[in-house]
Amino acid sequence: MTGRPEPSTDGTDGTEEVSDLFRAVGRQIKTARERAGLSQKELGRRVGYGEEQISSVERGRRTPQPEFLAAVDELLGCDGLLAVTAEDVERAKARRRVRHPEWFRDYARLEKEAVELHDYSSLVLPGLLQTEAHARVVFGTRQPLLDEVTVEQRVAARLDRQGIFERWPPPFTTFTIEESVLRRPLGGWDVHHEQLEALLRFGTLRSVELQVLPMEREEHPSLGGPFIMLTPRDKPQVAYLEVQHISRLITDPTDVRILAARYGSIRAQALTPGESRTLIKKMLGDQ
Repeated sequence: MTGRPEPSTDGTDGTEEVSDLFRAVGRQIKTARERAGLSQKELGRRVGYGEEQISSVERGRRTPQPEFLAAVDELLGCDGLLAVTAEDVERAKARRRVRHPEWFRDYARLEKEAVELHDYSSLVLPGLLQTEAHARVVFGTRQPLLDEVTVEQRVAARLDRQGIFERWPPPFTTFTIEESVLRRPLGGWDVHHEQLEALLRFGTLRSVELQVLPMEREEHPSLGGPFIMLTPRDKPQVAYLEVQHISRLITDPTDVRILAARYGSIRAQALTPGESRTLIKKMLGDQ
């Protein structure tokens, strides 16, 4: 399955209207937070979000989830004013045109209903774990260049995907990432530092296991590139491959079993989740 880059919009599809709503909700959250005397970091700690995630919501870059709005409403004493916006947000999400590139949309639909997801990343960080700043560098520097509207749409769509971590029950997810990916300072040291800290936060989620495959391993069971194993609700497991904006969903049972076994071998070569967190902390200290 191949596709072409998604054309930019002219604002007539409702995208700008939805963005205005998200920015308005974000300003309400920021006003209530500042009135309560809380920093973004402190609010995030109390509701289970990272500081960067709170910042993204307040700027209208990240879709506020209903559970988040209810928790913030109660914490900041908004008397239901934030909670009632959840219905408006959900309606806006339904109106908003899908902003993923065409070649990614089939996978994105399956990801939303995943009960299990296993991601091996050998070139770039998993999209589900990227910060807003990191994602903006990824989309903003790709060739051929995307216009600014499309970059912002892609960034917002990528952040929206992280909503799967907030639903209940969340999918069981594992990420096995090559050490070389973690050492590449995309966007400069500030962006990279923020991204490494975000990985540590994701690694504390009960539904997430994050492992690093060290560069010094003398054997490697999968030098053919990255892939994802995904199990949708009430459907058989599938695999997803993507390279240079050419993607393929694999449904053949034999091919899926081969890739699943390969992923198991990759994880066996990787550091444990605890060892991986220690390595990431060391990378932060080395900066």
